[in-house]
Amino acid sequence: MTGALTHLSAGGEARMVDVGEKAETTRMALAEGLVTMQAGTLALILESNAKKGDVLGTARIAGIMAAKRTHELIPLCHPLLLTKVSVDIEPDHGLPGLRVRAMARVAGRTGVEMEALTAVSVACLTIYDMAKAVDRGMVISGIRLLEKTGGKSGDFRAE
Repeated sequence: MTGALTHLSAGGEARMVDVGEKAETTRMALAEGLVTMQAGTLALILESNAKKGDVLGTARIAGIMAAKRTHELIPLCHPLLLTKVSVDIEPDHGLPGLRVRAMARVAGRTGVEMEALTAVSVACLTIYDMAKAVDRGMVISGIRLLEKTGGKSGDFRAE
């Protein structure tokens, strides 16, 4: 644990952190999430036969768009001039399902963990939305930060 919560005032009120005095550094965050589904649903998606269209392509775009709008979705997040966002979706036949990873990068005064996590979350939700007609039992899980670099708090890598 690193100490006190930064988004609370001494009196316990929510507040936006002042990052004006922080040094600009290159910061990167990598997050992942899983969408578990029936093997037949995974095959349908990989064969590009979903009724709603290209599930993987649409989910990638949705994730990128979500990262760019994180500050509009998560209270107290700073708007960032992202320099890169990527969303990669790989089949995992062992689940069965899809493994979604998002990377966000910025040269700025605050981290991009929330942008990477938002990108993964929305990409997973988009996969669910586009395939729910054939598999309402899909499960979104494992959304987590894998890695972050840059900033005063240093680097982090999940176990």
